[in-house]
Amino acid sequence: MDFAETTRTQNEDENYSLLCKAHEQFNNNEYDRCLELLQQLESKGENSRPILRHNTAVVNYYKSGCTQHATLLQDLEELVLDVKPIPGSGSVASGTEGVTVGLSLKHGGGGSAATVARYNKAVIYYHRHMYATALEKLAPLVGRMEALEKTILALVATLQLQLLLATNQLNRAEAFLDHLQYKLNLVSSAPTIEATAAAATVGSSDPVVARVGNEGSKGTSLQLLQLLTHVLNRKPVLITEDGSPEYAALKAQQYYIMKDFQMAAKQLMRINNECTQSGTITPHLSTCIANNMGVIHLRVRHYAIAAKFFQNALNFDKQLAFNLRQRTLQTMSSAHSCEILYNLGIAMLHLRRAKEAFQCFLVPIKQYHSNPRLWLRMAEACIMQHEAKVQEEERQFLPANEHNARKKQYAPQSAAVPELTLEFAALCLRNALSLTLHYKANFHVVVLSEDSPEQKSDLDQQSWRHLQDNNFCNPSKPISIESLENMLAAIYAAHSYVSLRLEDYVTALEMAQQMLHCERLSDAHKLLAHMYAAEALMRMHKPTEARDHLDPSFVGTLNAFDLETRDWQLKSLDAAQNVVRYNLAVVMAMQKDYPKAKTLLSTLTHAVVSPKALTLRRHIDTYSAYPAPN
Repeated sequence: MDFAETTRTQNEDENYSLLCKAHEQFNNNEYDRCLELLQQLESKGENSRPILRHNTAVVNYYKSGCTQHATLLQDLEELVLDVKPIPGSGSVASGTEGVTVGLSLKHGGGGSAATVARYNKAVIYYHRHMYATALEKLAPLVGRMEALEKTILALVATLQLQLLLATNQLNRAEAFLDHLQYKLNLVSSAPTIEATAAAATVGSSDPVVARVGNEGSKGTSLQLLQLLTHVLNRKPVLITEDGSPEYAALKAQQYYIMKDFQMAAKQLMRINNECTQSGTITPHLSTCIANNMGVIHLRVRHYAIAAKFFQNALNFDKQLAFNLRQRTLQTMSSAHSCEILYNLGIAMLHLRRAKEAFQCFLVPIKQYHSNPRLWLRMAEACIMQHEAKVQEEERQFLPANEHNARKKQYAPQSAAVPELTLEFAALCLRNALSLTLHYKANFHVVVLSEDSPEQKSDLDQQSWRHLQDNNFCNPSKPISIESLENMLAAIYAAHSYVSLRLEDYVTALEMAQQMLHCERLSDAHKLLAHMYAAEALMRMHKPTEARDHLDPSFVGTLNAFDLETRDWQLKSLDAAQNVVRYNLAVVMAMQKDYPKAKTLLSTLTHAVVSPKALTLRRHIDTYSAYPAPN
């Protein structure tokens, strides 16, 4: 009995020594020698050990240049299915990024292999931008973090926090950070400053800020992610730069959130200059800097400059995305074409370049098809293109029959085909409306507890998994209830307009009426709602009902600032008043109340309506010259 025990102990020591040597060869990039040592273990009857299967798969992956991730993923899937993890078992793992090689020769080591395999699967999905799948694969490990060993615990916690930030789950990330700090004692508290950071206003077209530095790199530590989480949640923190681009970029992002756009731009340019001089500039770093410079210029309404930066960012990103299937996982995670095209499309809309904007949105819509804001932007590009065609036809004074022929040229085209047509705009707006109403019904409102701060803090730490973020507009950050209502009003307005142009007057009236019932409705949208409702009723030969929406007195109560700050033709109360009066004159003419219509038309002097008012006056004079039939 004693002899058997001694022999088993000596064999385990020899096996563990071989594993340690294999690990050393792996760290020295000697993958062939590492595989030889693992094969020696197999020849000694250790081939049934799941840890050997795992390590062999990982070494073969690195030997291939870290490009055969599909094969590695398949091996890991088979390993997890074959091995039932043992609750509470841990593993000793090496490395802090990418795919990890586990080293363990404990009894019950199968549980350790399954733990590391699950982590590696989540890493692969993270680098492939499949964040929801990565969260799902990592969930079993996150659910039992208290039972994991310190090394693998740090890896799991870091990846989980990265995934929460990548999916814009900022509230959950903050609560998860507290859980790591107070329950697991894994991170230290970040230094705070007394001054409170100013909150940045979230617009209806929220650009995407890319973070400098590869989030899967060794430079990404829990401490850096802790600071990033606090910054994104607008918590006052003191960021001390250590000379790395990651901390310098975090400082730039803090300036941006505090609306100090000039300092944010200076910080980014300093990073670019220092890295260029030191020779450490990379395509990924250049991509992030160019994109973020574009976002800054977009916020200060320098749209042409912003578009130029976004185009530069795309050029840098192409160097990363070229032949992506043959690139490493880290290179895959560094490619951000979808996010950059999302930003470029917004800039092109502001520049009234509808075709370019539409083409930009076609790429991100494939990945972010549940984003109602993106569907709205595509519809706006279609509307903008339609308005440009109408204006061009009016300038060329096309005959009525030719104008109608051009108007119907899209009729045979299916509405499901992505084209710059009003039919496709209607489809986009239906998608946007359905998604927004669904998200509004499930909108999470934070209810402040009346419990003591200690009880509330303890409750928050216990229930971090149950927290919700209104992050349904990915890749842009979570949306507020005010932005949600503004977006809903914009969707109703666009839907009503498109329905009018497609001669669907019932839908146009319904959308205008729904817009009037929106909460927090801006004065500009209130004006549009009444105008569209009136036009729909006039087209439906209901002038009396249309007249109720065209009371000129309500325009005088509108907020002039709300009109002047919008990118549309009506930039003053005077222009809005003239438009309402003109439409009211049209209704009066339809009711054959010619004297009142002519009196109203004589007061219209604004350039927006004066040509049309003159034409209407001529028609009224023509019709009023003939007696009405008995």
